[in-house]
Amino acid sequence: MKKTILVVDDDDDAREVTALSLQTVAGWDVLEAYCGLQGIESAMLNQPDAILLDVMMPAMDGPAILQKLKAARSTAHIPVVLLTARVRPSERRTLARLPVEAILSKPFDPLQLAGQLAEALGWPANGVSVQCSSAV
Repeated sequence: MKKTILVVDDDDDAREVTALSLQTVAGWDVLEAYCGLQGIESAMLNQPDAILLDVMMPAMDGPAILQKLKAARSTAHIPVVLLTARVRPSERRTLARLPVEAILSKPFDPLQLAGQLAEALGWPANGVSVQCSSAV
């Protein structure tokens, strides 16, 4: 069964690269939202298989969106994976306490993202691979 992922990110370029990566590498359907309110509405309406949620956004950040998603009966069951550029250990520890399946880092390798997401969600690989990148 084909998966549907909702990508919530205010950065148009990042959202587009993320969506294209998931569509191309994994063949998943991707829904896009550019702000928290649009993301919550889309999650309620479309019931995606998972949500890839950016942490830093204006107006409503990722943790605030997550709180609303988990509080709503219609979206509480949807697994959420955070996508963040935050790298400080204290910030990562704070995010790790949230009810999310995983925290993935930005920038990411577009060829690796689908595999990382599938692994984080415990989904079968189905041709999506997780490869180690080699330093050049």
